[in-house]
Amino acid sequence: MEEPLIPVVPMSHTAHIRSHRKPRPRSSSALAMRAGVAGGVLGTLAVAGAAGTANAAEPVTQTIELPTLTADMTAQVAESAEVTQQAAADYQLRAERDAAATKAAKQAKSDLADAKKKAEAKEKAEAARKDAAERATRSAGRTTLTTASTAASSDAVAPSSGSVATVISFLKAQVGDAYVMGATGPDAWDCSSLVQAAFKQVGVDLPRVSQDQSVSGTPVSLSNIQVGDILYWGGAGSAYHVGVYLGGDQYLDAANPSKGVVIQSLSGYPASGAVRVL
Repeated sequence: MEEPLIPVVPMSHTAHIRSHRKPRPRSSSALAMRAGVAGGVLGTLAVAGAAGTANAAEPVTQTIELPTLTADMTAQVAESAEVTQQAAADYQLRAERDAAATKAAKQAKSDLADAKKKAEAKEKAEAARKDAAERATRSAGRTTLTTASTAASSDAVAPSSGSVATVISFLKAQVGDAYVMGATGPDAWDCSSLVQAAFKQVGVDLPRVSQDQSVSGTPVSLSNIQVGDILYWGGAGSAYHVGVYLGGDQYLDAANPSKGVVIQSLSGYPASGAVRVL
């Protein structure tokens, strides 16, 4: 007995592979959500299109605020410039004040230094004045003693009538000789050695230095001087130079290294005082 034939149905080559994705049931809520999303997107596109159309229709609305912004910016720039200018002016004012203060400080320092120098000079002058007064007092006492001694000597040995002429003759013979400090002749002299040598010719012994010669003899005023009187410069007892009066407002002395022994005028170099020994 023949077996019945089983029909063969062709199968796909993937039919034997099971799908990993399970079919999901499409509920009504999911479908509604999808519809809402799609509607929202379409609504947004519609609004954007409408806005674009409106903007295209009214382009002026985009530039309405520009003039206002430009004016505000101009005002801000002007205000900033004004502030900067004011700051510069304040800085310059401070600089000028600082410079003035510095200058005033320097001037005050200079004035203080000048005042100090003047005070020191005044103190020195006052000290010199006191010293001169003390020396004058001592000289006055010494003059009194010397005058008395000279008067006694003159009474003992009176000079001859030609003594003054002899002194003057000797002095004139030395005109042209050199001046050398400390020299005592015969061709070089200083002021006091020449006066000493001249009066020695008539037997009058005078001290060696001008300080002592200025108080050796009888003091006479310059308005009463006579030929042969000894002239001195400086204080009595502190004289720094001596010479002999020749008459006619002239005197003879060993002046200095540049002049030597010369005859000069009292009007050009007035003496401080005079003494008489003849």
